Amino acid sequence: MMSSSSVITQVLETDIWVKATWEEFLNFAEDVTWEKGKFYYYQEQIRVEMSPVGPLHGHQHSILSSVVSLFATLKNIRVVQLINASFRKTGIHEFQPDLAYYIGSDLRLPPNDSNSPVDLNEYDSPNLVIEIGASSFDDDLGSKRLLYEDAGISEYWVDRANRQEVFAFAINGGGSGRIQESRVLPGLEIALVEEALNRSETQDDGEITRWLIQTFSQG
Repeated sequence: MMSSSSVITQVLETDIWVKATWEEFLNFAEDVTWEKGKFYYYQEQIRVEMSPVGPLHGHQHSILSSVVSLFATLKNIRVVQLINASFRKTGIHEFQPDLAYYIGSDLRLPPNDSNSPVDLNEYDSPNLVIEIGASSFDDDLGSKRLLYEDAGISEYWVDRANRQEVFAFAINGGGSGRIQESRVLPGLEIALVEEALNRSETQDDGEITRWLIQTFSQG
């Protein structure tokens, strides 16, 4: 069996999936030494992402958050957003997406008084998950997509940050397919999400927000 230290060394150096037991995963995920890492566990493998987050990732994170929140607000859709939260199904999988949303009124939401990973044996999975990646883009479309299919996520977006491209997938029955309009936010076209990201290259947040409000109000 691979030692804990060897797993951590490989993950930190390469940000790849490495074979590990659930117990090894918990040792890493709950060690404050690695509190800045993003942790994933799937099919008895662990992935920790320790890449620094700069303005490209941070700003696109903000734009995507604004798009979803404003659309839901103006369309009177109930939405709860979690940023960088961990979701855990003990012994099976764990994921920590950039953005996660509970959309609608019929979901079992986790309480706001806990900072522990969301227990997916007790609460529902979010129905929209978003990953923002440049160096991690291939994995976002690959293993993470399979993870989210198995985790029962309804919709998954991948933002290819260095190209302002958004790949959106509807998930049903353990499989996924590309969509051009959100299923969990009906009427929200993925092309509009990409336009907001493109506008962020030349416009400030206030301009983008005013444009989004005007656009969503007309729809």
